[in-house]
Amino acid sequence: MDFGPYLFLALLEGMVTAFVLALTALGLSLVFGVLRIVNIAHGEFFMLGAVLAWWSVSLVGDLPLVGFILALLIGPLIVGGIAIATDWLILRRINYNPESTIVATIGLLYIIQQAVLTLYGPDARPVPAPIYFRIDFPWFGYSGYKLIVAGMSGLLILASWIALSRSKLGLYMRATQLNEEMAQAFGVPVRRIYALVFAVGAMFAAVAGVLVVPIRQADYLMGLEPLLLSFIVVIIGGLGNLKGTLVAAFLIGLTDGIISVMISPTLAKILATLLVALVLAVRPGGLFGEQEA
Repeated sequence: MDFGPYLFLALLEGMVTAFVLALTALGLSLVFGVLRIVNIAHGEFFMLGAVLAWWSVSLVGDLPLVGFILALLIGPLIVGGIAIATDWLILRRINYNPESTIVATIGLLYIIQQAVLTLYGPDARPVPAPIYFRIDFPWFGYSGYKLIVAGMSGLLILASWIALSRSKLGLYMRATQLNEEMAQAFGVPVRRIYALVFAVGAMFAAVAGVLVVPIRQADYLMGLEPLLLSFIVVIIGGLGNLKGTLVAAFLIGLTDGIISVMISPTLAKILATLLVALVLAVRPGGLFGEQEA
């Protein structure tokens, strides 16, 4: 294949990676922005979404589209329920202390991972795409489902952005993020907002897992890569800065896709990690984060 078509293929792969990564990292950034905590178990919520998608498709048998729609409905709800239970049973008890939360969510990561390993097994299992069609370009054919994944991720990101900027709930989230005590004084139910934001962040990751699993297989360790890439995106964009998160997600996603296709996936991860070190050295708050005076 000539260089031009090869580059076009790499751009397509990078675009799909960027949209899914933006959706996943948006949840992590939202949690940090409002709660000021780092959720180490974020990748496991992604993995749970993928495993629940496999379970839903297996449940309905030869109707992958029905199973996929079922997964999109119940997967995020189950994961959101687990996140709310985590908030009630763990995070509130440690008063959302940043250091304690890191330890607690590391524990949650291993609990979820080992529970899935016990109930689901160690083997990676394929999930059929709900809709399969091929888009023929002049040089090659490309999976239409991958473009659907990118489009659905983009629509969810846009809907979330509109909800956060125009709804009453979004107003409460922004008020809590800016000043917790002042928001509480004006009647904002801060603790409920914390629980809801933690659940919404987990649901973003679960939806991304459901969308991606037909492209790759579901396994109990698949949450590690999206966790790493999400952290890279959030650090580069600026912790808690949603605009920065989206810009960084497309920067890292496109770069990762292009380098993975044209050179090596391992090199793509190495360069992304080096970029984090460079950004932290030049702008410790991230590209769009607040800088210390």
